[in-house]
Amino acid sequence: MTLKVYNTLTRKNEEFKPLIPGKVSMYACGPTVYNYIHIGNARPAIFFDVVRRYLRSIGYDVNYVVNFTDVDDKLIRKSEEMKLPVPELAELFIAAYREDTAVLGVEPATNNPRVTENIPEIIAFIDKLVQEGYAYESGGDVYYRTQKFEEYGKLSHQNLDELQYGIRIEVDERKEHPQDFVLWKAAKPGEISWPSPWGDGRPGWHIECSAMVRKYLGETIDIHGGGQDLAFPHHECEIAQTEALTGKPMARYWLHNAFINIDNEKMSKSLGNGILVRDMVKIVKPQAFRFFILAAHYRNPLNYSDESIRAATHSLERIHNCYANLQHRLGAASQGEADEAVRARIAAVHSQFEAKMNDDFNTPDAITAMFELVSETNLYLQQDRVTVATLELLLEEFRRMNAVLGLLPAAEEGLLDEDVERLIAERTEARKTKNWARATKSATC
Repeated sequence: MTLKVYNTLTRKNEEFKPLIPGKVSMYACGPTVYNYIHIGNARPAIFFDVVRRYLRSIGYDVNYVVNFTDVDDKLIRKSEEMKLPVPELAELFIAAYREDTAVLGVEPATNNPRVTENIPEIIAFIDKLVQEGYAYESGGDVYYRTQKFEEYGKLSHQNLDELQYGIRIEVDERKEHPQDFVLWKAAKPGEISWPSPWGDGRPGWHIECSAMVRKYLGETIDIHGGGQDLAFPHHECEIAQTEALTGKPMARYWLHNAFINIDNEKMSKSLGNGILVRDMVKIVKPQAFRFFILAAHYRNPLNYSDESIRAATHSLERIHNCYANLQHRLGAASQGEADEAVRARIAAVHSQFEAKMNDDFNTPDAITAMFELVSETNLYLQQDRVTVATLELLLEEFRRMNAVLGLLPAAEEGLLDEDVERLIAERTEARKTKNWARATKSATC
């Protein structure tokens, strides 16, 4: 079976062919570490974790890089608010990110480069763009000339004049063109900064990823991913910077996941309806949330609600109960050969699982295949006599699927069921009246 992925660049399902046979280079944009991550941040973390797991399961050696943006305007503002130096603030929230994603079953990336560890490479990258005429210095800042890169807009499928539709562009007399974006920011008094040919300053957001992708994975990588909000301007600008410098495609496949809404409303700061992962897992089993994420196709929007989380929890319990029953029967099973009819049905279920994962990482249908395995297992366990060999075949298939989806039981600590129900009821009532402050409070009890 052939793996096909939806490429945002071409808007087509394409056969996946890595640049180097047997190896995959993959980059997903990580967090700007100025706060704890919310459930919207968790979706790409979980999805690209599954992509990496699946590629590995079908034999690829995956080099998976997720960056940390550890210097930025947001970090500087937060450091002033918390009265912490920017490096200490970044360290605090990097540690929190690792904790929160680990709770959700996300495996560590191969590498987590930080912006502050790659300043020389970023400066060299910008300097080369200046030399080639793709960038210019103005007032201590350095900007990218979007009009010089003829393919600017090819990822978001807009031309240069249309790109300002729906976005705010601030008037800046230092720019040659309104769509030009900053590569290097001159430092303001008291801000964290580094010396450069254009004066003390720090990198712009887009150049950081271009430099780190090139350094840690190469000039052309196989997969570049992130949330759909990153397609423009972030990934569009990455393409312009990198391809102007190298003359090669930056990535062969661009993957973008859709948003999460909260009770059918967009999650936003203005509404104050965001839910932090570390608050959410106090009342929702982490694996239930992971199930909730994977039960929808990554390119489809998701709606987080008490009802959807209850449904995910109930569905996950079916898998967990089946797996527990399977393990329990193993101790009292008979010796003997494996049931060949069961073996054949397991093979069919696994083929179904792989076919769905090969169809643009269709995790909801892959989960359906897992439930087929649950049904097959429950049917077999109804027999009076079961063999160790057959049970081990079923266990092995559960583990093969779990190596991709990460849904099998793990050690969990949490509130009693009645406490969970009470808190969910409180949040439901608060959300009906759009009392976000109360809803958030009930989520953190």
